[in-house]
Amino acid sequence: MKYLLLHYVVEETVADATRACLADGTLEAWHDAISADGGYIIGAHLEPTQNAATVTTHDGELLISDGPFTETKEQIAGFDIIECADLNEALQVAGRHPTAARYGTIEVRPIAEQPV
Repeated sequence: MKYLLLHYVVEETVADATRACLADGTLEAWHDAISADGGYIIGAHLEPTQNAATVTTHDGELLISDGPFTETKEQIAGFDIIECADLNEALQVAGRHPTAARYGTIEVRPIAEQPV
């Protein structure tokens, strides 16, 4: 089953956290370990929230606002999509993620196999 790992990190710390994990090799080692099992599908860092926009519609009118509309310190800084046998395995993989697990929070969410 496929799982989405959403990385929530305090935005101001993302660059430093990523640099630290690249420098000590833990990020590359995490990717290599997941890839060796064929469980790594894709992942990416996201641009800062200042480059984001939020879209919604009301009564057929498109409304666009700058950035995410959240009341939290942590923002979604990146994501990974992995394939694991079950949720427990996905949680273990997420817990070993060097950047998000050490410097923030990871939301692990199963990807629906059929459209809703």
